[in-house]
Amino acid sequence: METPGERRLAAAVVMDEQGRVLLVRRSERERFLPRVWGVPCGKLEPGESPGDGALRELKEETGLLGEVVRRVGESSFVSDYRGHEVKNWQANFLVRPLTRLVTLPEADQAYAWLAPAALSTVDIDDYNLDVVRQALTSQALTNS
Repeated sequence: METPGERRLAAAVVMDEQGRVLLVRRSERERFLPRVWGVPCGKLEPGESPGDGALRELKEETGLLGEVVRRVGESSFVSDYRGHEVKNWQANFLVRPLTRLVTLPEADQAYAWLAPAALSTVDIDDYNLDVVRQALTSQALTNS
């Protein structure tokens, strides 16, 4: 349940069978972090579980269907909404793609499947990079 001044979000770190991560570049028309690369994420709907929210955001932002592998961590940040400070709590999930055709909602967006070593080749912010690292660490621990 959200309280005034708080938001609940969920993120999907999509990793394919080759260990590549899906990143999406935000539209230049976005008010928050325009043209920055990151993972599909967004606000939970009322009554929605974080895992379901991550999969819904994945579908809305990329057209992909996915399956939650596991929850990999949590992140938080403070943002401004209509002149009020809002604390955002985000549940982060490792997701396996069930479909392959990426369709983006805005023409000026882009996407890339990147190996972990190539993440620095795009303009990804530290927050999204940390979310991806949570998933990569989780995956490495599972494989060891």
